[in-house]
Amino acid sequence: MTEQSKQKLDDIDETQISKTMTDIAERSQRLVQDFLSKNAQPGNASVGMDDPMNIGNAFMEMTTKMMTNPHKMVEANMNLWQDYMKLWQNTASRMMGQEQEPIVEPEHDDRRFKGEAWESDVFDFIKQSYLLTSNWIESSVSDVEGLDNKIQKKVEFFTKQYVDALSPTNFVMTNPEVLKATMESRGENLVNGLRNLLEDMGSGDGKLKIKMSDADDFEVGENVATTPGKVVYRNDLMELIQYTPTTKKVSKTPLLICPPWINKFYILDLREKNSYIKWAVEQGNTVFVISWVNPDRKLAMKTFGDYMHEGPIAAIYAIKKATGEDNVNAIGYCIGGTLLATSLAYMAAKKIDSVKSATFFTTMVDFEESGDLGVFIDETSLSNLEEKMNERGYLEGNEMASTFNMMKSNDLIWSFVVNNYLLGKDPFPFDLLYWNSDSTRMPAAMHSFYLRNMYLDNKLVEPGGIEIDGVKINLRDINVPTYIISTREDHIAPWKPTYKATQLYKGDIRFVLSASGHIAGVVNPPAAEKYCFWTNDKTPADPEQWLAGSVQHEGSWWTDWDKWIKKQNGKALIDARAPGDGKLKVLCDAPGTYVSMKAEG
Repeated sequence: MTEQSKQKLDDIDETQISKTMTDIAERSQRLVQDFLSKNAQPGNASVGMDDPMNIGNAFMEMTTKMMTNPHKMVEANMNLWQDYMKLWQNTASRMMGQEQEPIVEPEHDDRRFKGEAWESDVFDFIKQSYLLTSNWIESSVSDVEGLDNKIQKKVEFFTKQYVDALSPTNFVMTNPEVLKATMESRGENLVNGLRNLLEDMGSGDGKLKIKMSDADDFEVGENVATTPGKVVYRNDLMELIQYTPTTKKVSKTPLLICPPWINKFYILDLREKNSYIKWAVEQGNTVFVISWVNPDRKLAMKTFGDYMHEGPIAAIYAIKKATGEDNVNAIGYCIGGTLLATSLAYMAAKKIDSVKSATFFTTMVDFEESGDLGVFIDETSLSNLEEKMNERGYLEGNEMASTFNMMKSNDLIWSFVVNNYLLGKDPFPFDLLYWNSDSTRMPAAMHSFYLRNMYLDNKLVEPGGIEIDGVKINLRDINVPTYIISTREDHIAPWKPTYKATQLYKGDIRFVLSASGHIAGVVNPPAAEKYCFWTNDKTPADPEQWLAGSVQHEGSWWTDWDKWIKKQNGKALIDARAPGDGKLKVLCDAPGTYVSMKAEG
């Protein structure tokens, strides 16, 4: 044992720890009793041990397959035992002052074990022991032969949730930062953390609703979603915002942005420094954005077709009135892009020529390889979800948010468990996390159609696979210049499945791949000088072949898109248009009223 390690052990006062923990227990008990007295409801039924995600059957099938090959399990156990022997030997050598290379290290993007304390003998052993075991568990379930692909993905996903939950960073006695804070504050951090925990459970009506950012730090229209503009059109499902020009001249063809209705539009207008909307206005575009309503029971029967007609199609006709132009350039983000593609195919079938070009941000239209979201969707889980939605008329906003958070659980769940509950700190004010917590509901009829026809049955990619108002939708009818931007680390719309769209549309296609993920890879302003992107003028069928022949560029893809859209528009410019100048009158100031509707569930 090194002198440094000895000193650390000598510094620990066991009597003080005992007193501190006793005090924490007494104060915690008072907090819990206070919480229960405020929140207890007579007649509350206990939660049943149901399995709406059908996880139990998936693991039962995995176990059955695993047991047919016991030799493989024995070999895996022996490998783990040998790794542990190496770790024990290395740790013993380190404690005697010898330098040793680690047996296993965290992934490059794993932020859980940052800090010098994790390099000390004891905590380095804890860290490596956990990594060896978690890697062994994950590899054991991923190597099972004969499993259905969907069951395999479900088992792998929920196994990762399990091993992430058991990380030593998530427990007081195995997290050196938390231990230090507990000793220095005499346990005040744990008491504060329990108070935070109970407040979060109270705000979630007994369910844990982790606070990611203080709602008082941000206000829509005040310090987020502040780009000047006006609402010029409104229907049951959306408000249409036209932004105030900042250039004297603008491109003749206006620009429509169709964001996802799963979240609110201002992900593209968080702050001035990272607002895509503000930047697009500054490049000389007349920018219109759909701001979706936060639906309640009254809109339960709104269908996917209603979202198409009252969303992008209604917006296009409104823009024609506002500007007098015959065409628009259209952008769709994520599921907003899926809706845009459906709308373009519908309009092509109806011989409606109103879109000059289309841009898709991280959009899936072929859902055969749907990434982690597909884990949540099979017949059993979808039937359970539909039953729940039909009772209320909608899917609660926080339920969808929880699904997305699970896909990056270490960043969006466990980091806040450590910060808020173990360290007892308030969450850091962060505009992106405020937006992430500002969830929206899903109408039952629309959401069921979307999940069944896209994620479960992958009907959108089939010619005539889905029908809207008697029109058979065929994506191969789309014949406009198309720009597709995907992100390399996307966990919601993986880039290779999104690339499949390049083989569907008829028009000229430019596919661009950005570094980072679903949000950061898209919201990447040039001034930030972050990340990079790849381009390739060719679009072969194989995405790996596309990547192999691509060229990497430093900086933001925004500038590449700007050159592309200007090429579609041509050189002719006109005087800038102000909201209200055309046949649509101003209804209210941006960001409008729909964006302020909260999903309390």
